[in-house]
Amino acid sequence: MSADSPTLDAASAQGRPGWAEAAAPFVVATSAALRRVFAVFRPAAWILLAGAVVLWIAGQVLGWWELTIAAVVLAALLALCALFLIGRTAYDVSLDLGRTRVVVGERAVGAMTLRNPSRRAILASRVVLPVGGGRGEFEVSRLAPDAEIEEVFTIPTTKRTVLAVGPVSVVRGDPLGLFERVHRRDDPVDLFVHPRTVAFDGQSLGFLRDLEGMSARDLSPDDVSFHALREYQPGDDLRHVHWRSTARTGTMMVRQFEETRRSHFVIALSCATKEYRDDDEFELAVSIAGSLGVRAVRDSRQVEVHTQARRIPGDTAKRLLDGLAAIEPTRPAQGGVLELAGIAGTSMPLASIAMLVTGSQVDAATLRAACARLPFGARTLAVVADTTATPSLRRVGDADVVTVGQLQQLPAALRRVLS
Repeated sequence: MSADSPTLDAASAQGRPGWAEAAAPFVVATSAALRRVFAVFRPAAWILLAGAVVLWIAGQVLGWWELTIAAVVLAALLALCALFLIGRTAYDVSLDLGRTRVVVGERAVGAMTLRNPSRRAILASRVVLPVGGGRGEFEVSRLAPDAEIEEVFTIPTTKRTVLAVGPVSVVRGDPLGLFERVHRRDDPVDLFVHPRTVAFDGQSLGFLRDLEGMSARDLSPDDVSFHALREYQPGDDLRHVHWRSTARTGTMMVRQFEETRRSHFVIALSCATKEYRDDDEFELAVSIAGSLGVRAVRDSRQVEVHTQARRIPGDTAKRLLDGLAAIEPTRPAQGGVLELAGIAGTSMPLASIAMLVTGSQVDAATLRAACARLPFGARTLAVVADTTATPSLRRVGDADVVTVGQLQQLPAALRRVLS
């Protein structure tokens, strides 16, 4: 390399970061600090700040001292209101919901405790408690050191849903609402608003093979429930030969058994909006599915609930109702009752009973085709939610179809099916 050739900087030659890389952490920290400062400004504060700047410039350009004085007054007002943000709001916050699971229409009662752990008093502040899409506000007076205050609140429930309660936000602001500083405390708590359900007597609606099950009408060459004797046929297991009858009749006789089964439920709840007349009808269908599932769980049966969008576990009544509390009507693109029946049929092929719950806007042909897609060999029952109809029972293909107009009509309708 000649003497006139440019030489590389030592730092660059060694691969050290330049000034831009070194300044990056400072820029990030400065940006975060500015965001925190600007976050306390309310829209009214921005308007007053812009007005003060405009009046100041206009007063200097036009030489009108009145405009300059007005700008100074606005700036002083902003400074005085900003003083209300000074002070600590380091509350220890605890949020306690007496019940995290309620039924639609019930009130959830909770308590919020604020404690001042510092050695200085905390000035009056405002506490905001978000509840779903809304929020509750509490005015908290000055709190002395090591003192605490408890605020009791109630949450009315008008629809089935899952509400996020919290996180609690402590708000410090000025009387004019120009500035607001928010500190979030505690973690949110989920409040499950379960659908209404109705209780009814357990029924033997379906069975699955099991040693402790109940006998069915299907005959089997190998099980534990003895049914009858028949003549030996090639291929029969010699362990099942009944030697006493064979010696008495002179013909080889083998035992024949009845299959034993335990109830294994699959409930297919259609959430397609096009299949329901209105929201009330959809809520009725959800309540029907919940009532059937809870009854089956209490009868120690294996339960699964399927919708177009998700599978709801049914190992306990609590988890089943929690899952039903969160479901929403699905878009038309996710398919209707036909697609749902196909999902249930392929995911649970050994189900002993399949229940299909849908709305009144499904015609008989579609309902027949949907029932045909349910698990083969399972007892099939379709329940149609129709808020304008009276209870009825009809046969569609191989399935019993029950129409229910109110949730209280479900027990009587099921008794008609099983009678």
